[in-house]
Amino acid sequence: MDYKRKERIFEWASIIALVFVLIFLFSIALKLFIDGLHRIFDLSFYTSYPSRFPEKAGILSALVGTLYVMAGAIFWSIILGVPAGIYLEEFGGKGKVARIIEANITNLSAVPSIIYGLLALGIFVYRFKFGESILTAGLTLGLLMLPVIVVATRESLRRIPRAIREGAYALGATNYELVFHHLLPYSIGGILTGVIIAVSRAIGETAPLLTIGALTFIAFLPPPPWEDLIGMLKSPFTVLPIQIFNWVSRPQEAFHKNAAAGGFVLLVVCLLLNSLSYYIRYKVRKKYQW
Repeated sequence: MDYKRKERIFEWASIIALVFVLIFLFSIALKLFIDGLHRIFDLSFYTSYPSRFPEKAGILSALVGTLYVMAGAIFWSIILGVPAGIYLEEFGGKGKVARIIEANITNLSAVPSIIYGLLALGIFVYRFKFGESILTAGLTLGLLMLPVIVVATRESLRRIPRAIREGAYALGATNYELVFHHLLPYSIGGILTGVIIAVSRAIGETAPLLTIGALTFIAFLPPPPWEDLIGMLKSPFTVLPIQIFNWVSRPQEAFHKNAAAGGFVLLVVCLLLNSLSYYIRYKVRKKYQW
């Protein structure tokens, strides 16, 4: 079998696999849409709090809690993950200690999410006394996202041609100027890709949030951050995956339809966050091309 024929077979096999994946994902979204159709287009579903009556139950508190928690998770994971990736790749060296740290960070990506919940329960809830709050939830999911962002940052920096580094040093740039004026702008697209992947994983997590004390029924909203940031961070919370889990566990069929509608909304929220990240990545890549 010649090389071109093997290449053609592999290409068609990849296309078939991609089609199967897309059909599977589309089937899930379509099933959720059909089952929850009567609630998806019901405005009260988005403006009402949870209720023991399925026709009156809504996702307002869970939707707002999801946005607040994910905003905190993205903030903390970027603040900690990007500098850590830059340090390990550009300043950490290639010694034994650096290899040990790299291996541990890579392995953290495969750690079950419940472990992060137990870690957050012992440190953030009991040790630092943050309580069962939005701050604790954001830090917990931020830790969950951290290994992915660190690895993505390192891989993005490795893809930058060495000629850019050598040219910057030849013109007298310092390490700080090299990183922030050259490496970071060129690698921001790959870093945002890592953020997208991390957000897609974290937004559907329930185990770590249940571990730190997320509520399954909450009938109020935290204060807006522009009015009382500290109060918002200290507020109890719930998120869409937990609300969906609560409805699925109910025996009534009407609650199951609410869960399907909530699942479809969660997919849409995830799609919107990913689309925003893709748009930012596109604009940055268009500005910094090499």
